[in-house]
Formats: sequence, C-alpha cells, structure tokens
Amino acid sequence: MDSPASLRGGRGRTPLPAPRRMPERTSVRGQVLAELRAALLTGELPPGSVHSAPALGGRYGVSATPVREAMQLLAQEGAVEVLPNRGFRVTRRTPADLAEIAQVRMLVEIPVVQSLARSEPAARWAELRPLARAATAAAEAGDRAGYAEADRAFHRALLRPMGNTHLLDVADGLHRSAQWPADGPRPDLRAHAAHHDALLDALASGAPTEPLLRAHLAACP
Repeated sequence: MDSPASLRGGRGRTPLPAPRRMPERTSVRGQVLAELRAALLTGELPPGSVHSAPALGGRYGVSATPVREAMQLLAQEGAVEVLPNRGFRVTRRTPADLAEIAQVRMLVEIPVVQSLARSEPAARWAELRPLARAATAAAEAGDRAGYAEADRAFHRALLRPMGNTHLLDVADGLHRSAQWPADGPRPDLRAHAAHHDALLDALASGAPTEPLLRAHLAACP
C-alpha cells in the first residue's frame, strides 16, 4: 500500500502544475453587484419591476447564487425588496422620499463641511479637483452609473479630513439611498457636476458653502 508520503507526489509521478487561481464567489458577487447597481441607476431595472435571481443570472452568465447574494446586499440598502418565492422588486421611491433623504444628508454633511472650512488650509481643496473633473467627465458622457460613483468619491474625500469613519459610513449610506431612481424627471448630470467646482471655489476663498451644499444635496441625480 502506498504511504501517505508517496501519495503526495512520490514514486516518480510528474508533479501537477500549480493550479490557476479560480475566481472566488465573493469576486463574482462583487462583479454582479456592480452590474446590478449600474442597471438600477440607469433605469434598466426600473422602479417597481420584479426580477428573479435565475433570470438575472442568465443575463449575466452566472449562477443564481451570486445574484441572490448581491440582491440581498441591495435589499439591506433599500434598493430592492425581497419577495419570498418570487425574487426581488426594485423599490419605488417618490420625490418626497428623496427630499427626506436630502434633508438628513444636509443635517450630516453641512455642519461637517463648515467645520472643515474653518480648520483646513485652502490648498487642501485643490486636491479634490481631479475628483470633480472625473464627475464632470462622467456627466458629459451621460454615464449615470459612472457619475454616481464619481459623486460618491467626491463626497467621501470632502468629508474624510474629519477623521470619523462612522460619519463616512453614515454619509455614504445616505448618498447611495439618494441615488436610486424615483418617479418623475431626474436632475441634469452636468448641472449637478458643476456644483463640485463651485463648492471647491467657495472653500478655497472662504465664501459661504451652505447654500451651495443645500442645492447640491437637494438635486442628487
């Protein structure tokens, strides 16, 4: 009988090549999650529509499992609702819902930015110009999914000097909720992107920021 040592590669057997790294389920789920986010943001999966994990898996060429896992994460964010034995329904939001989210964002972000405006050097805000340009480029291309990520990146960088990770998590969660489509017309991306540069100008010059932030947060596209 072969010994355990011989079974592990002795007796002249040709050693197997190192295995390729197979994609982990979490990476597949992450890719599916990114695709689903984009489909929700662009309206490909419109509010009120119902989708099953197997059908979406067929659309993306994956099994139902990573789709179901990604949808569960989106359900935690309030983007979809779980329908037992049916699948998931895209949450239908009203303009009033988005106005309430914007109001909470104002309560969180405006005092932080005002505090940072007093404590951070003017040169600090120049570091955010590339993020503002990235958002403008996405807006000009009409890329709603790309703009959503660029806008969130700008706001994270804007609030990060406060050094409060809990604050960043709360603000980011509110931001995601504000970006899911609602009934009715959506704000213009280019007009919204222009707020970033205007806000940085105000921060660099010491001008008031509250009116700009209120307009920006109230019109999240």
